[in-house]
Amino acid sequence: MTLAVKRRAGARTVLLDRSLEEFPLFRLSDATEDASISYLTDSGGRWRVLASPGDRLPGTFDQDVYIELMRRYLEAGQPSDGAVSFTLHSFLRATGRQADGRTYEQLRGALTRLERTVLQSERSYFDAGTSDVADLSFTLLSSVMIERRRASERDQLALFPAVVASEPGEARVVLSPVVRQNLAARHTASLSVARYLSLPSPVARRLYRLIEVARAGGALAWRVSLERLRDQLPLVQRYPSHLQRVLQPAHDMLRAHGVIREAVVRQQQRAWFVDYLLGRKQA
Repeated sequence: MTLAVKRRAGARTVLLDRSLEEFPLFRLSDATEDASISYLTDSGGRWRVLASPGDRLPGTFDQDVYIELMRRYLEAGQPSDGAVSFTLHSFLRATGRQADGRTYEQLRGALTRLERTVLQSERSYFDAGTSDVADLSFTLLSSVMIERRRASERDQLALFPAVVASEPGEARVVLSPVVRQNLAARHTASLSVARYLSLPSPVARRLYRLIEVARAGGALAWRVSLERLRDQLPLVQRYPSHLQRVLQPAHDMLRAHGVIREAVVRQQQRAWFVDYLLGRKQA
């Protein structure tokens, strides 16, 4: 009984690498097949996301997989080797998705992409170990292993041929040491898992992550240029009117769920800005 209580308590919050959260990683539109993302920081640094040859960039499903992986890493006590093990079935159920053949394949694909998508920093990613921005190249997951059946059950495979074909299997993944170092140094932003999952829009979920980065820095309000926000999310729309149409439903969701108290898009001379008044922090 005690173990069950601890698991529920551990699942309430997820800690995320604040450096990584600032930059775009997951595409929020399925309309583009771009093989890379390039983002310039205000200080002149450059961040790039490079898809594995023959694959696409991580997308909306991968974003949710990332959050669940980080939740499980925290729940496991942030193991020193960065390894987290789980069944694909339990993982999908934890993200609120139905576990079937299609979603099993989606999850396998997402884990593979997070292992193979290269993240490059040219004086952009803040390394808490050196207290400076760094030049480095890494992947979110340094290792992914998926087995169709538990080793202890392999002698039973021949008895159940119909079941073997749809066996979801078990996974063991290892989180990048680059990310683990920032987590260990408490250079983090935290999310409420329940609040994150209650947001039905991938754009709203990504905005929630960015808002918590601002909150982690001590902000009660956050002003960001519309152009900068477009690149951070990232969105494919270019014109301010088009961006506002995409952002408005997400703003309404964030307001309804208490993440923000208000969001106002305004023009100053030729530039557009979004002013966020942050909501109350939820445990």
